[in-house]
Amino acid sequence: MKILVLNCGSSSLKYQLFDMENESVLAKGICEKIGMEGSFNKHEAAGEEVKTVVDLENHSVAVKFVLDALMNEKTGVIKNVSEISAVGHRVVHGGEDLYESVIIDEKVKKLIDQCSDLAPLHNPPNLIGINACEAIMPNTPQVAVFDTAFHHTMPKMAYLYALPYKYYQDYKVRKYGFHGTSHRYVAGRAAEILGKKPEDLKIITCHLGNGASICAVKGGKSVDTSMGFTPLEGLMMGTRSGDLDPAAVLYIMEKENLSPKETGNILNKQSGVLGVAGIGKSDFRDIENAVAEGVVNAGLSLEMFDYRVAKYVGEYAAAMNGVDAIVFTAGIGENSAARRTAICSYLEYLGLKVDGNKNNTRGKEIIFSTDDSAVKAIIIPTNEELVIARDTLELVKK
Repeated sequence: MKILVLNCGSSSLKYQLFDMENESVLAKGICEKIGMEGSFNKHEAAGEEVKTVVDLENHSVAVKFVLDALMNEKTGVIKNVSEISAVGHRVVHGGEDLYESVIIDEKVKKLIDQCSDLAPLHNPPNLIGINACEAIMPNTPQVAVFDTAFHHTMPKMAYLYALPYKYYQDYKVRKYGFHGTSHRYVAGRAAEILGKKPEDLKIITCHLGNGASICAVKGGKSVDTSMGFTPLEGLMMGTRSGDLDPAAVLYIMEKENLSPKETGNILNKQSGVLGVAGIGKSDFRDIENAVAEGVVNAGLSLEMFDYRVAKYVGEYAAAMNGVDAIVFTAGIGENSAARRTAICSYLEYLGLKVDGNKNNTRGKEIIFSTDDSAVKAIIIPTNEELVIARDTLELVKK
């Protein structure tokens, strides 16, 4: 059975086609700058990548282009669209009603649309991708897999805010959490690597990229996570501020005479390591290079990032009354030995000991703590697309 996985962003479309007989990736790629000048597609199959500059005026056009690329004589891996048994869609926000992966129907689409207020940059293009696939493949099952779903096991004491309760009742203002498919995948994989059942473990998963979040996974279930009502809460990130005093926001709004929209733009797109480092870039590699060149605030921004990750790890170790393993994943977590070293240096009180040689690696699974470390530290490359493909397979086989 072949399953296509789609991830529609605000101006991009990532895709992978899986052969679920052996979970191999037959083809993958990305359409970028959708709706903008200079849009293009990168398509990879059989180890060869082809870049095509093409006018992708909207997501519907991009979906059709992807399907054509999959059937192309030179770049294709299927002869007909009927070979695709189902399509799995990454959907960012499912709200309170959509708390597990589900086969898409009109009711599900309506609920996804209702969550657009909570994820205005993501849910609308997610929905466009779904509608585009339905138009081109009307008889092919479509499945939605939600970033928020894994965190629906959080207890009420963890997901509620200390606001008047009516705001939760009337508007569902609460912590939802994100990166759920990533946290779910790496936590499950960690249990496999350790040779233990998920229900017997307390794991802290650190998804550290330009967007970053941490999750406390107890007995295989999320019991707390750092992102909240939106992805802005929690860790300091590439361009997001993360946690701060709400009064500071109100103070700046008044001093600068800012609108809510302008303030949101500052907090989401101009803050984080970008705002502190002051080099006009949010890529951690660029910031590490700036540190080497002696840019003081670049070093400060990384120190702040490392410190805050370590604080959340400590918080979640306390919340679970212990921790067996700490997992590092995503772009920074998988590839930056320097960040892992700095973060783990705060965690020696947990009995965590890092093996410097094992830690000197990029993008591959490895336990990089010492053999006698009380807490295991593990690098696990995330695979959200595989989680979506597996969920899709499970639902369409029922």
